[in-house]
Amino acid sequence: MSLHLGDTAPDFTTETSAGPIAFHDWAGDEWVVFFSHPADFTPV
Repeated sequence: MSLHLGDTAPDFTTETSAGPIAFHDWAGDEWVVFFSHPADFTPV
């Protein structure tokens, strides 16, 4: 699955260190940036 600028990301719920969140409720009407990196990512 690919997301592009302007796409609506799928909603999900998850446990966080601050308690459970529902993504769309948490984001509200604001922009959100997703990022990821490989497990062996080492900053330089």
